[in-house]
Amino acid sequence: MTDTFDPDQGSDQGSDETTRRGSARRGFLRGGITTAAALAAAGPLQALSARTAGAAPMAKRAASPDYGPLYPVRDETTGLELLRLPRGFEYLSYGWTGDLMSDGTPTPSAHDGMAAFHRRDGKIALVRNHERGDYDGAFTEPAYNPAAGGGTTNLVFDPDRGAFLESRASLSGTIRNCAGGPTPWGTWLTCEETTEIGPDGTRHGYVFEVPFDGEGDPAPLTEMGRFSHEAVAVDPRTGIVYLTEDATPSGLYRYLPRRRGHLAAGGELQMMVIETPEGGSYSTYTDGTGVEYRTSWVTIPNPDYAPGETRPAEQGAALGGAVFTRLEGAWWGNERVYVVSTSGGPTGQGQVFAYDPRAERMEVLFASPDASVLNNPDNICVSPRGGIVLCEDGSEGEYVHGLTTDGEIFPFALNQIVIPEGGVPGKSVAPGDYSGSEWCGSTFEPRNGNWLFANAQSPGITFAITGPWRRGSL
Repeated sequence: MTDTFDPDQGSDQGSDETTRRGSARRGFLRGGITTAAALAAAGPLQALSARTAGAAPMAKRAASPDYGPLYPVRDETTGLELLRLPRGFEYLSYGWTGDLMSDGTPTPSAHDGMAAFHRRDGKIALVRNHERGDYDGAFTEPAYNPAAGGGTTNLVFDPDRGAFLESRASLSGTIRNCAGGPTPWGTWLTCEETTEIGPDGTRHGYVFEVPFDGEGDPAPLTEMGRFSHEAVAVDPRTGIVYLTEDATPSGLYRYLPRRRGHLAAGGELQMMVIETPEGGSYSTYTDGTGVEYRTSWVTIPNPDYAPGETRPAEQGAALGGAVFTRLEGAWWGNERVYVVSTSGGPTGQGQVFAYDPRAERMEVLFASPDASVLNNPDNICVSPRGGIVLCEDGSEGEYVHGLTTDGEIFPFALNQIVIPEGGVPGKSVAPGDYSGSEWCGSTFEPRNGNWLFANAQSPGITFAITGPWRRGSL
């Protein structure tokens, strides 16, 4: 979400909020919350937790009762049936790999994480990641590493006309920019999902900041840690940044900035502790729906570790930090941080956690019981109407799922991208079947949510989707 606050209000976090490593609270709780009404009031994931806590099996790939089943829909740009959507929904594609942007730069490949920002003129600004891992040269300057081909591009969309207006390069010289997250002060934090060392010795594995209306800063935010970053979520009240790590074992981190809204001014990186009677590092790998935890935090001694030194997750685990399997998507909403483990849970098909920073509690709101219900969820975002969008990174069809406010999960969109022999006029994308490409970067228009933006990573396409949203929770 893109709620705003004054970044200059206050300059530090109180010691009781920034360091909890000395807390002595021990013990963790297993089990669900008692009433479905309380869960539904707290949000759709809590309501889903209530639904899956019983013995009754969930419907598999059931159509939404509000939006209906999925049908092939033609792209307003190319005329191809690239997506399946409920009746009444339409979309246009933009920014295909190789398309010339407004600044004359070819659109980079490997579209990934993305966020939308409202501009004062009513237009929508988007910042989009490109998860490129090649050392074939930066696509814009200034660049962090001139040899590295990853980075970000910025787009402008007119929601009234339903048209993309412009696009341009905004940051390059990075590697494998996977996800990230928006900040309340109008920037995008783009994350390198790697700890690779470039051919010239340049270290990667950092977070960079990109304004929605300007060029990104090619200087990495080193105090936010060097690891396989995936996504971030920002508490708008405190300015604390929560960070996920796509690795196993991985940690859930928070960055305590010295000044809210001024991340480059430095801060402290901490890793979550799940408190147990025995102490020590706790593993969440196989925990199912309804497991609840008490939490605290430990400081990472050496966040910007060098080759041959101990990586942050292992530093934190040695101090009692909890370990997860492949933490990916993160989002702030309902006064909580929602975090996705792509391959966690009893079936290995994914978990969704919710962390309440005020109460220092976290719970497994949902663990997928079967791949046909939810198959390795990745990206997560919250609709202005209260529902949740989950993107899959699985193997049984690439879906975007919706989750209603009363806990029903349903398929909303299906990737059926097939580029015919002979290609698409005006596009440089090669013919082929791209229906197995993962969805990335789902984000709603921040003001009224009339448009949902999302990327198909390969062949690299951005979609703008609109329709009768108010028939349901999305």
